[in-house]
Amino acid sequence: MDIRRRNNVTVTGDPRGPVVVLAHGFGCDQNMWRLTVPALADDHRVVLFDYVGSGRSDLSAFSEERYSSLDGYARDVLEVCEALDLRDAVFVGHSVSAMIGVLAAGLAPERIGALVMVAPSPRYVDDEGYRGGFSAADIDELLGSLESNYLGWSQATAPMIMGNADRPELGEELTDSFCATDPEMARVFARTTFLSDSRDDLKGVRVPTLVLQSAQDVIASPEVGAHVHRAVPGSQLVVLDATGHCPHLSAPDATNAAITAFLRSLR
Repeated sequence: MDIRRRNNVTVTGDPRGPVVVLAHGFGCDQNMWRLTVPALADDHRVVLFDYVGSGRSDLSAFSEERYSSLDGYARDVLEVCEALDLRDAVFVGHSVSAMIGVLAAGLAPERIGALVMVAPSPRYVDDEGYRGGFSAADIDELLGSLESNYLGWSQATAPMIMGNADRPELGEELTDSFCATDPEMARVFARTTFLSDSRDDLKGVRVPTLVLQSAQDVIASPEVGAHVHRAVPGSQLVVLDATGHCPHLSAPDATNAAITAFLRSLR
């Protein structure tokens, strides 16, 4: 299988520079990184891709069995890395991709040399001693609504996830991205995302890690970001002056500054 075509792989920037892999979250695609790429491309080789079932990936390669766990998405990441022969790449993952990056780094540490987690959450459902932000009933309702009327759910939920009600064009962009995703494939990715629990995986991270947290985020609260920071040995936490779950779109300057500072620290 042609992995580059399957995952719509794009490579840009300095071909001789350190490698940065940008990974999108649920309901999104690589275009969501368009404001970040220019900040990295002058001195990094930048790799972008779409998970199977998202963006311009090869939808015929989708398998519900494979993508019903985060391991399936981590395999996408590693197969992209293998196809490009990437080593010691910095993996920048938004939302659920932060946990996918954790899994990929654990499976193939020679491929992933550092992690940047943008608005991460290892578990969305509250648990004893842990506040993920949602009750089990909340998630059941969310998934039920998504499965019964995906387009309606997208139109109602995407602006809430984005935040920044005073900038409606941001919510509209995320809504359009959600609506462009095949509903059945979105259903699988949503269940995989919102029912996942990666808390134990965080303790096994052995690479330099930056946690980027929005000051206000209804999906992954500052409390969740602080949990990730505490759980990942030696990690750095930066709380961005940003609102919403997509700071790379709503506050690109602050997000890019934090990422580039971290990249410099690795040299």
